[in-house]
Amino acid sequence: MLDSIDTIAAIATPPGNGGVGIIRISGSLVADLAKRLLSKMPVPRVATYSAFLDTDASVLDSGIVLYFPAPASYTGEDVLELHGHGGSVVLHMLLRRILSLGVRLAEPGEFTKRAFLNDKLDLAQAEAVADLIESSTEQSARSAQKSMQGVFSKQVNSLIDELIELRTYVEAAIDFVDEEIDFLTDGIVQKRIENLLERIEKIQQTAQQGRLLRDGMTLVIAGKPNAGKSSLLNVLAGHDAAIVTDEAGTTRDIIRERVQLDGMPLHIIDTAGLRESDNPVEQEGIRRAKNEINRADKVLLLMDSREAEPIELLETLPSQLDVIYLYNKIDLLDLSPSIVQTDLKTQIWLSVKTGAGIPLLINHLKQSVGYNDATESVFIARTRHLEALDKAYELTKSALAQLQFQQAGELVAEDLRQAQQSLCEITGEFHSDDLLGKIFSSFCIGK
Repeated sequence: MLDSIDTIAAIATPPGNGGVGIIRISGSLVADLAKRLLSKMPVPRVATYSAFLDTDASVLDSGIVLYFPAPASYTGEDVLELHGHGGSVVLHMLLRRILSLGVRLAEPGEFTKRAFLNDKLDLAQAEAVADLIESSTEQSARSAQKSMQGVFSKQVNSLIDELIELRTYVEAAIDFVDEEIDFLTDGIVQKRIENLLERIEKIQQTAQQGRLLRDGMTLVIAGKPNAGKSSLLNVLAGHDAAIVTDEAGTTRDIIRERVQLDGMPLHIIDTAGLRESDNPVEQEGIRRAKNEINRADKVLLLMDSREAEPIELLETLPSQLDVIYLYNKIDLLDLSPSIVQTDLKTQIWLSVKTGAGIPLLINHLKQSVGYNDATESVFIARTRHLEALDKAYELTKSALAQLQFQQAGELVAEDLRQAQQSLCEITGEFHSDDLLGKIFSSFCIGK
């Protein structure tokens, strides 16, 4: 029995039968395990054909072996991959044989976790591994690949480096007040903070698009019965997802569709028509509709363009909702599709039946969330990344205000420190003492 605390193993291919099945092993016991399983030590980083042996030296399976000695491996540890036949029975027989040698079954995501702990990946890159696997569109896969390659992390680390240099500058002004130059009033710090805010804003915009590519946006179609909600769902989904009839109130329950518009993932929800009703089934549908409306990223409020805006309907919607006002059935009035945007609301005149104005709606949805179909510079991002960027931006803006109005160097330095820590949460880097070395290397302290 081999003594193993750190060595883990797992089947790395999806459940079911296939042509090839892979078992991945990582840890300090890989070399000893290889000798027992293969009767020889494989050549590092060379694909080798071998039999996989049972306890009595009989052949369990055979296939390709890949051996990656530490630290030049995915996890930073010794890694062995066995590429055998993809039958579920033979794979589990081989896995049981490996586990019998003292290796334990890996936890979900543990190989990537070890890669992070061994500095092979930072936290954003590690998350991108899962995002790449779960990608539902080509654009999101390409963006996840960019994050996994470190594109996002490099931009964040560049911001962190600038914050450290700014903190160095401010700390020097505080600690060495006898210097000939007043660092807090010479305009240099203010200019650099303003430039930093611009850089954070640009990364925020790209990260927002990356978050959209990963998670998608939830749209709820709401309105009175027979306004054309189900027809709009069918148009956006590209197929008959909902039943459409001339009878008002056809939709009683929630209908969900995940669609792609020019590569932009959307979660579209069709709801029951909002009106007063004595029917208990319809009442339940309306209750569920209101619950979905409250959770939506955006609400498409669909109305008949031949009627006045339903004031009573608008009053039932929460005031904080992001609502797009859609005036349907313009074909019955011989109107042209159009869009009117103000700071208060967006109004679009369209015809779901003819398709007139639908491109205006799609383009507006893409623009409103900062989405475009050019993904060359887009990296994948998560909600926590956006929250960290938002926090860093607000703290940096606070540092600028402290500098401009209070000339409070200590408060400026503290805001910049917290902004740096917020950005470090993205990559998993937490440096509490990195400022000290920067001060001594950047300034002639002892002159």
